[in-house]
Amino acid sequence: MIVSHKYRFIFLKTAKTAGTSIEIALSKYLGEQDIITSISAPDEAIRRGLGYRGPQNYRVPLGQHSPVELTRAIFLGRRKKFYNHMPAHEVRGLIGEETWSDYYKFCFERNPFDRVISLYFWCYKSEPRPTLAEFLDGPEIHLLTQRGIDVYTDSTGNVCVNRVGRYESLSADLEEIRQAVGLPESVQLPMAKAAHRTDRRHYSELIGSVSRKKIEAMFSRELSLWDYQF
Repeated sequence: MIVSHKYRFIFLKTAKTAGTSIEIALSKYLGEQDIITSISAPDEAIRRGLGYRGPQNYRVPLGQHSPVELTRAIFLGRRKKFYNHMPAHEVRGLIGEETWSDYYKFCFERNPFDRVISLYFWCYKSEPRPTLAEFLDGPEIHLLTQRGIDVYTDSTGNVCVNRVGRYESLSADLEEIRQAVGLPESVQLPMAKAAHRTDRRHYSELIGSVSRKKIEAMFSRELSLWDYQF
């Protein structure tokens, strides 16, 4: 995730919504005081190769730690920090109400059926793979259930960001966001993680009735809020 003091925006990163590509692309415009969290080593290599800023300022200053937190930081190395896929309520708690209220906050969402298929092929890049139904009963699916709607909603379930862009209209929505925060040029996305999926069939060809019902139950809030259809 990113907190840009230079352009006064906060980017919250959901999973399997082109978040890493967006994060890398935005890094081009960030300043010395901006907060940038770490991403995976291969993706950091892409960011370095482009000459963009990498992880910086993500450790919370010790002066913002409580006495107990300070003890943990000094003796156990457990210093508070900003991190990848950090939810809104945690970011808000660290940057303070004034900054949270003043900055433009955004993230991206994606049709849950499509997100599930994307994660499935990301987790299992080659055969043998479990069936999709088995995958939905496994631990990997929590990468979506824990890094989705809860990233950009508050404890009452209300959206607490200024804009939730759609993966399905990524370029157009990102351009509107770019104009809203005042970036000087259109954002060019690198192809981070794009090579992981080789089967490009539409999700409707890959999801059977049993898996469809499981996905509808898991992601009922997203489906209802954004009117996503199978």
